[in-house]
Amino acid sequence: MKLPFALAKRFVAGEAFGPAKPKVEQLNQMGIAVTLDLLGENVTDRAVAEQTTQDYLQLLQDIHDSGLNSSISIKLTMLGLDIDEEYCLNNLMTLLQRAKELNQFVRIDMEGSDYTQVTIDQFKKAHAAYKGHVGIVIQAMMKRSAQDIPDLAALDADVRLCKGAYKEPASVALQNMSEIRKAYKEYAKILLEKTTYCRIATHDSKLVEWVKYYTTKENIDRSKFEFQMLYGLRENTMEQLTREGFRTRVYVPYGTMWFPYFKRRLMERKENVFFVATTLFKK
Repeated sequence: MKLPFALAKRFVAGEAFGPAKPKVEQLNQMGIAVTLDLLGENVTDRAVAEQTTQDYLQLLQDIHDSGLNSSISIKLTMLGLDIDEEYCLNNLMTLLQRAKELNQFVRIDMEGSDYTQVTIDQFKKAHAAYKGHVGIVIQAMMKRSAQDIPDLAALDADVRLCKGAYKEPASVALQNMSEIRKAYKEYAKILLEKTTYCRIATHDSKLVEWVKYYTTKENIDRSKFEFQMLYGLRENTMEQLTREGFRTRVYVPYGTMWFPYFKRRLMERKENVFFVATTLFKK
């Protein structure tokens, strides 16, 4: 049974670029930058991977032609990582070459822990060739991030730091929220000190307030970082942060393959489940 898109519309801007575009424009008008995320993952067919690469290339062109203040986010498994690593890397490099030509930026999203090492390996190759046009996501909950963050900071990598959205075992990931917050703060300190620009991705009020306090105390200029949140979450907070003079960015997902993303949002907070349930009874 195909679930109706109406269920996901709080978290997903549309099933195609056209319906998502007005939402991006609205955010831009409020002074909020955007990252467009064409949803999907775990492609195992070369024809689909090649079409996805073309879709990403078209998205870069559409953003450029529309004059949007938006970058894009990709998943390597959409580019064929499950098919062949070299094949995936070639698709990534093709995409980054076009991003460079359009003065655009591509964020390589982080997937489950089985993909962490290969994602970092491919990012490092891309970073060496296209620094300034490519970034990566690191999850604070992952135990290995204690080594990955200093390693990437030494390269002056563009890192989006988040808590982590995938359910991972205790053998590889922190499970206690206080421990995750503590790790997040330590990694944020490293990125703020060692990299040119870092992305603070969190909906956690405690972490948002800590970043505001820490950067003020350490006299860290607001031009060195930005706050990031997901479409449909903490909208008032993002508007307030923007009014306060912080750089802000909203991740705006779209596409027909929205269910895995939608499911992860539901699992994160019971309030999200309640919101979706109430939409079922609206006329």
